[in-house]
Amino acid sequence: MENTIQKSDALFVNTYGRYPAVMVEGKGCYLKDNTGKEYLDFLSGIAVCSLGHCHPEVTAAIVGQAEKLVHVSNLYYTEPQTRLAELLVDNSFADRIFLANSGAEANEAALKLARKHGGPGRYEVISLEGSFHGRTLATVAATGQVKFHKGFEPLPEGFVHAPFGDLAALEKMITDKTCAIFCEPLQGEGGVRPLPREYVQGIRELCNKHKLVLIFDEVQVGMGRTGTLFGHEHFGITPDIMTSAKALGNGLPIGAMFATEEVAASFVPGDHASTFGGNPVACAAAVAVLKTLLSAGFLDSVKEKGAYLAESLQKLAELYPDYASGVRGMGLIQGLVLTEKGVPRGAEIINALFQKGVLANFAAGAVLRFLPPLVVSEKEIDDMVIVLKEVFETL
Repeated sequence: MENTIQKSDALFVNTYGRYPAVMVEGKGCYLKDNTGKEYLDFLSGIAVCSLGHCHPEVTAAIVGQAEKLVHVSNLYYTEPQTRLAELLVDNSFADRIFLANSGAEANEAALKLARKHGGPGRYEVISLEGSFHGRTLATVAATGQVKFHKGFEPLPEGFVHAPFGDLAALEKMITDKTCAIFCEPLQGEGGVRPLPREYVQGIRELCNKHKLVLIFDEVQVGMGRTGTLFGHEHFGITPDIMTSAKALGNGLPIGAMFATEEVAASFVPGDHASTFGGNPVACAAAVAVLKTLLSAGFLDSVKEKGAYLAESLQKLAELYPDYASGVRGMGLIQGLVLTEKGVPRGAEIINALFQKGVLANFAAGAVLRFLPPLVVSEKEIDDMVIVLKEVFETL
């Protein structure tokens, strides 16, 4: 293990603060490092491995497609792409799909489409404080957290950030340059903060009133994570554009931009493209993921287990009120909110969980974030909470 870690630290650009573990194997909700130590995974590759590690149907789809066709570019049609697009359209508000390789790329496509649809002079996008939309220059500019901007100025122009939850303040920011409002139904990196239902509905109404495009970033909260296929289904409205990635391929890189026919018509050949977008192997994996998510009872079970996880975390918060003030989230993305006394210990808590074989992370410097695979069992939730309680006892 030491040899691999030392080699990696010497070879790679220093962009990650990694934990001292070389992961070599995964099955279901567990990972194993090269010393044989097992970890109960309540991070899922940051909301990616929602069907758990090495899900048999996803693995079979990857292997089967890799034996037939891996890549031909988007100059030609492929069957896996078409099957995936049909599933996405049939189970969403969208009429059209663009396939990319990641969430950031899907968001770039969404931003370009919104600007093109807005027409000359309408290029400004309003996003929310606390948001996170990716690591490219445009998506960093859209991200409403200053810490991600530092060192990369000047950022691309045309992005402004509205105060979280303040609809009146947001409306005052709309000008004749505005083309879109861009938000996550639940802010994941922003501290597991669901947007209030009335606020989201109000944003939809503002977009209708001012003829703006509403873009939902569902890279983290889509694909069953909240107990519905897409997070915005909880709010009773639909966007004009939506983005997805992470869990879509259960580990294979793939992203998607969804759009209505009216908005999608603004793109014509040459406006946007991706060499690897819609790769046949990634699409085959995504088809297997979607079929599993849409199988009878699957999403209902996510809601039930999400409620169980939230209740279990709330009981723990009540045991340690000096360090935790409560729980917030939707489905199987839940955050244990730390108090003023608990926040300085957040990284320490996550490190202690890691040492005890449980993976989670500390989000927005305020919340312990739990993102288990959607196939997690109540027993595995209990096992995680027992370890978390042990860690709180040491505080």
